[in-house]
Amino acid sequence: MNASPVLSPFAHTPETPVRTDTSQTVTLLIPTLNEVVGMKAIMPRIKREWVDQIIILDGGSTDGTIEWARDNGYFVYVQSQPGIRQAYNEVLPLITGDILLTFSPDGNSIPELIPQLIAKMHEGYDMVIASRYLGSARSQDDDWLTAFGNWLFTRTVNLLHGGCYTDAMVIYRAYRKQLIYDLELDQDRWHRTPERLFGCRISWEPLLSARAARRCLRITEIPGDEPARIGGERKLRIWRWGASYYFQFWRDALLWR
Repeated sequence: MNASPVLSPFAHTPETPVRTDTSQTVTLLIPTLNEVVGMKAIMPRIKREWVDQIIILDGGSTDGTIEWARDNGYFVYVQSQPGIRQAYNEVLPLITGDILLTFSPDGNSIPELIPQLIAKMHEGYDMVIASRYLGSARSQDDDWLTAFGNWLFTRTVNLLHGGCYTDAMVIYRAYRKQLIYDLELDQDRWHRTPERLFGCRISWEPLLSARAARRCLRITEIPGDEPARIGGERKLRIWRWGASYYFQFWRDALLWR
């Protein structure tokens, strides 16, 4: 685990007082799709007392992921429509936490960073990201193409939307659930066109990064290594997803306020 105290340029300055609020509840949302090998290795490292609610959001696994999760006492919601964004929208009514923390159980997300993310949120931030590129943090799951893509997309968000991110794309982050509605992430109209143009279903983390920066919300990052995937298959559709996100970044720069 990367224990470096480095914080991103988003971190508060002495002129911005921190307000501690530990009363906010936290939901840990874990999307899965045929991740039973990773689940068996990663989930025992997550202490249930860290959060108030854990939801396994499954995309229709056939490898025993659903059965293993239920046998181990986790609540599992199986989505009815394909696509991670569609799954998020379906499960929204079941999320009870004030803070939503999204986590990948395939080994890419380090469980021991969960308390750090929550602690920073309790300081009053709207969003805290576990950055794979902040300070000494590194991704062991990147190849040259995904590393370049993450750099390009993050730099684009910073230039077009006034961000200071080192990692605008990663799923591993905590944010106020209310942002989903305030930033219109749940509205299909902002995703429908790129999904149709490029023939794919996308997630909403990149648009969340762009719009949170555009609204000048309180955002910070902590360093978080990304270990290599454990089992399963990478779901990333690099070219189609990348084109869709880039479309969203430029359209928002022109149209979204």
